[in-house]
Amino acid sequence: MASVAQSIKVGLFLGTRQLRRANRSTTILIISIMTFTFLNLVVVSGILIGLIVGGNIANRNQYTGDVIATTISGNTAIDHSQAMISTIAHDPQVTSYSARYLIGSTIEANYKTRTDFSSKANTVGGQLTGINPVQEDQFSHMSKYVVEGKYLDPTESGYIVLGSNLLDRYSSAFGDSFDSLKNVYPGSTVKVTVNGRTREFIVKGIVKSKVNEVSLRAFISQTDFIQLANRTNLDINEISIDHDATITDDQMKARLVADGFADNAKIQTSTEAIPQFLVQIKTAFAVLGNLIGAIGIVVGSITIFIVVFINAVTRQKFIGILKGIGVSPLAIQVSYLMQSLFYGVSGSLLGSLILYGLLVPAFNAHPIDFPFSDGILVADVSTTVLRIVILLIVTLIAGYIPARMIIKRNTLDSILGR
Repeated sequence: MASVAQSIKVGLFLGTRQLRRANRSTTILIISIMTFTFLNLVVVSGILIGLIVGGNIANRNQYTGDVIATTISGNTAIDHSQAMISTIAHDPQVTSYSARYLIGSTIEANYKTRTDFSSKANTVGGQLTGINPVQEDQFSHMSKYVVEGKYLDPTESGYIVLGSNLLDRYSSAFGDSFDSLKNVYPGSTVKVTVNGRTREFIVKGIVKSKVNEVSLRAFISQTDFIQLANRTNLDINEISIDHDATITDDQMKARLVADGFADNAKIQTSTEAIPQFLVQIKTAFAVLGNLIGAIGIVVGSITIFIVVFINAVTRQKFIGILKGIGVSPLAIQVSYLMQSLFYGVSGSLLGSLILYGLLVPAFNAHPIDFPFSDGILVADVSTTVLRIVILLIVTLIAGYIPARMIIKRNTLDSILGR
C-alpha cells in the first residue's frame, strides 16, 4: 500500500513538472478543445430540450397557469363552477386566476362589401372566449402580446380581440391548412355567429402568441359572451390558477380535488396539461442531443489520446531512464493521467463558467425565436455534473491507453530510442 501511495506521489510530481514545462500555446489549445467539447455536450441538447421547455413555459404563463380546470368530456361547461371560483378567489395562496367561457363560433369579415355570393365567404371558425379583461390581464398579461390595436377595455361593449393565427397575414406562413380572415385590421367590423345567433363586433386589437390557445381564439368580454351565446347559467369552461411559492402545483390540485370539484371538472397541473406528443418530442430531442454530444466526446478523447501519445513517444527516452533508475511504471502512468485530468477539469470548469455565467442568462434574456416557441437553454445542474463526470472518465481512459502503450516497451529500447 505504501509503495502505491509513493508511486502516486511521484506520479503527481512528474505530471506537475511536465505541465509547467509544456508549451503554453499547446496547453491553451487543448483546454479550448476540451471546453468546446464540454459545451457541445451540454449546450446542443440544452437548446433542443429548451425548444420544448420554452413552449411549455409560455403555455403555463399565458394559458394553463400552475393548475387548470377544464370541462369534462361530454359536458358543455363546468357544473357549479361559481362555487369553485368563489373558493379560488378566497384562497390566500392563489395569486391570480382567470375564468373563461368557451364556445365554437364562426367569424366573418368584409360581409358588408361582398357582392358575389357565389364566391367563398371571408370566414374562419374558432373558439370564442369570454373573459374578464382585467382578471385575464392580471393572470396572463395578455395586453403585452397585443401587436396591433389595443386590449379589451372592461368598460366597453361590442369589441373583440382576435388571435393572430385567425388572420391571413399572420397564418399564411403555415400554408393553406386552415381558413383565415383576409383584410382584417383594428377598427374592422366582423360578424360573429354562435348557435345561429349573430352579432357584429369591432376589432379592438390583434394578440400574437406562440400558444395556440391564445393565437387561435377570439376574445370578448364575459358580458358580451353571455348575451351572444344566450348562456342561461354562469357556468364557465376553464379556470386557470396561479399560486404562490408556499405550495406546489400538486398540493393546489389536491386541495381542489379534496373540495369535491373534480366531480365536475378535469383538474390538471401545468405539467399534466402538456400534450403527450410534446413530452415525446422532448425525450427524442434529449436523445438526439446526447448523440451529438457523444460525437463531441469522441473528438475530445481522440485529441487527448493524440496529445498524450505524441508526448509519450517524444519522451520515451526519458521514460526509459525513469524506469531504469527505479521509478515505477504506475508513477509514470499517474503522471500522464494527471495531465489528461488537468485538461478535462480545466475545460469543464471553463465551459461551466461560460455556460452558467454567459449562455444561460443570455438565452433567458433573449430566447431563440422559433416559430412555435421561444427557445431557451436548459442546463440542469445535476445533469451537467453527470456529463462532466462522463467527460472526465473518457478523458482519463484516453490518456491512460497511450501511456500504457509506451510504458510497456522494453526499458533498454526506450533509452536507446529503438
